[in-house]
Amino acid sequence: MIRSSMMAATAFLGFGALVASTSTASAAIACNAEGVCWHVPRAYAYAPAYGVVVHPDHWRWGPSEHFVWREHPGRGFWRGGVWVKF
Repeated sequence: MIRSSMMAATAFLGFGALVASTSTASAAIACNAEGVCWHVPRAYAYAPAYGVVVHPDHWRWGPSEHFVWREHPGRGFWRGGVWVKF
């Protein structure tokens, strides 16, 4: 009886450690005034002068809006068709 209780407790603690060590993917969608959107790994605080708006990852544009996707690795933003790093 004690052995099965010990095994159950060990399994429970192991599962808890596994759950605690996994993290959910967090992302956001950034769009500029030119209508270009891209994914960012987290919601960066862009300077207002950049004209970038950050939306939650589940955001979608409406039927009368026109945006395009342009992905780029790294931290930055699109301006005039050019990726600007920061």
